[in-house]
Amino acid sequence: MTQPTPEASRPQPISHAERVRPLVRTRQYREFTGDPPDQAELEAITEVARWSGSSNNEQPWRFIVVRSPETLRRIAAAGQPQTRPLLTAPVAIAIALPVDRDRAISRAFDDGRAAERMLIAASMLGLGAGVAWIRPDVRDGVGELLGLPADRFVRTLVAVGHPTDTARRPKSAPGQARLPREQVVFEERWPTT
Repeated sequence: MTQPTPEASRPQPISHAERVRPLVRTRQYREFTGDPPDQAELEAITEVARWSGSSNNEQPWRFIVVRSPETLRRIAAAGQPQTRPLLTAPVAIAIALPVDRDRAISRAFDDGRAAERMLIAASMLGLGAGVAWIRPDVRDGVGELLGLPADRFVRTLVAVGHPTDTARRPKSAPGQARLPREQVVFEERWPTT
């Protein structure tokens, strides 16, 4: 009986592609069951949001966990179609930012970074999440619903919950979800045809 070589018994290293697979598999969900995430899951997601990077480490965002079905549906009704995930979401996390026209671009990046990290965190916990975007024309009303002071606004809410079976189904045929890599990723310069 031959003994396995030490190399054969060692676990094979995980490829770089496999290491980042959870990021590639994170997706938006816009339809949820009525089963809410538990408190520990929400705390984990908001902790990830709190630790998101921000311009100059200013940490300009504040996060409001919204559980009230009435509030969620009123926000959804105000901002359709961009607020569709809030129609069925059992919970949403609003990202409140300071009103500051001079920092609008960096604040948008800070907002997006926190939102994307919450989507990833929800996915890692076996939940789903989707971004609901608040148009400028409905921001004041949403601010009132959330009790925001005049110097704050919400552009993004992250709906969190358990996606329905329908929502989990692929939206594209296999191999059709993204453009081929050679059409999107270039080396050194824009390609010449």
